[in-house]
Amino acid sequence: MSDSAWQIAAMLIYLVAMLGIGWWSYTRTQDLDDYMLGGRDLSPSVAALSAGASDMSGWLLMGLPGAVYASGLVEAWIAVGLTIGAWVNWKVVAPRLRSYTQVAGNSITVPSFLENRLHDGSRLLRIASGAIILVFFTFYVSSGMVAGGVFFESSFGLDYRTGMLVVAGVTVAYTLFGGFLAVSYTDFVQGVMMVTALVAVPLVGLVAVGGPGEVGTAIRHVDPSHLDMIRGATAIGVISSLAWGLGYFGQPHIIVRFMALRNAQEAKAGRRIGIGWMLFSVVGAICTALVGIAYFVQHPELAIADPETVYIRLGQLLFHPLIAGLMLAAVLAAIMSTISSQLLVTASALVEDLYKVIGKPQADARYVLLGRLAVLAVSLVAAAMAWNKGGTIVELVAFAWAGFGAAFGPTVLLALYWRKLTATGALAGMIVGAAVVGIWGAQSGGVFELYEILPGFVANLVVAVGLSLATYRPDAATQAEFDESKRLAELAVAQEPAAR
Repeated sequence: MSDSAWQIAAMLIYLVAMLGIGWWSYTRTQDLDDYMLGGRDLSPSVAALSAGASDMSGWLLMGLPGAVYASGLVEAWIAVGLTIGAWVNWKVVAPRLRSYTQVAGNSITVPSFLENRLHDGSRLLRIASGAIILVFFTFYVSSGMVAGGVFFESSFGLDYRTGMLVVAGVTVAYTLFGGFLAVSYTDFVQGVMMVTALVAVPLVGLVAVGGPGEVGTAIRHVDPSHLDMIRGATAIGVISSLAWGLGYFGQPHIIVRFMALRNAQEAKAGRRIGIGWMLFSVVGAICTALVGIAYFVQHPELAIADPETVYIRLGQLLFHPLIAGLMLAAVLAAIMSTISSQLLVTASALVEDLYKVIGKPQADARYVLLGRLAVLAVSLVAAAMAWNKGGTIVELVAFAWAGFGAAFGPTVLLALYWRKLTATGALAGMIVGAAVVGIWGAQSGGVFELYEILPGFVANLVVAVGLSLATYRPDAATQAEFDESKRLAELAVAQEPAAR
């Protein structure tokens, strides 16, 4: 068999396995709670790796190694910001959100939680939240489909649209039929594939180039500043990179994993597994870039034109074609895990947060059917948008991450930890946060080089707190729920050592 045949075989094995998980999940999905939240029965390991895989996308295997390969460790600040943000998210948000969403009307989406938490009779908060998710994530899903098409085009010479349809078809199939369980368990497998590949490539590459000393010598020969995180960095650049961590508190496709844990006590185990996975992954990605520099210095005839292909090329050069194919599948896994998570959250916003508000009550089986139709509808719109590739995926992802982080992040934190938050304050803060991101991101030069998530996050906080103080009126039911969620979260923290 040729190398390409081995790699295609590995890709087919991976795609069939994902469809198999989707079918298994389909047999375990009975009602809307199962379809949208897996019946709140995720283990810490599945929740942790699912959150990580749906978060990182192809940036972890291509974007980060490519940036470090081209510019050195100064590009690693974003990884530092994301790791800190993820740890705080698991520590601060996970146990409280798991408890509060169950206390507040057994909420299964972020918009429904905000409405139930704040007893918003107007329903404007839920509708606005659902609309923001629907619009932003449709574009986000489309960018993932574009990335899938580009992946097949660059890796196998396949037509862009054919590759895009393969990625979209398989991802939509297991998401549509298996719902949240399929998304979570495929994400778990994809997360294992990603971290395994990111550990294996730099380790084998290190042996191939002759050890750490040879890597250091080669990098210093190319550019000594590659090993310096400070040289070449600017204050705005470092602050912007670290600010990416703020986005975690408002990403619906990530924090929904906290809501799906079996209980709040398991947040500690989830945090340890998730952050361990993240550390191995980001360190592996950075080491892949550094080892890649040394390898291609020693083998200049194999030099790569595109820095973002350093992981792919090392995998193809250092491993058997079947293993290299599985490493290519890891890139596809990173892309598909993000698409599926965002697709399901978008469908849940359409059904749970928009249709349920304006439509007549339906039987639960009907809502599951509507959820599947919503997945199909959103995917068709996203695929149509992705049909002619254009624009920059990285810029779109950065903008959407900032938008969600600034719109929902402060709102979620205040809802969990500040009893005086009101629906008026939350709604105004959310709108202002999203608007500031849009306006700030459209500017350039000077202070506007600062990543837009930071001013948007601060603006949301200021407006939400100010208007809440002006409109707060004590409510016995709301206070009782707040106290109960606090009690359950504190009990979960006290019982953490016993968590599985």
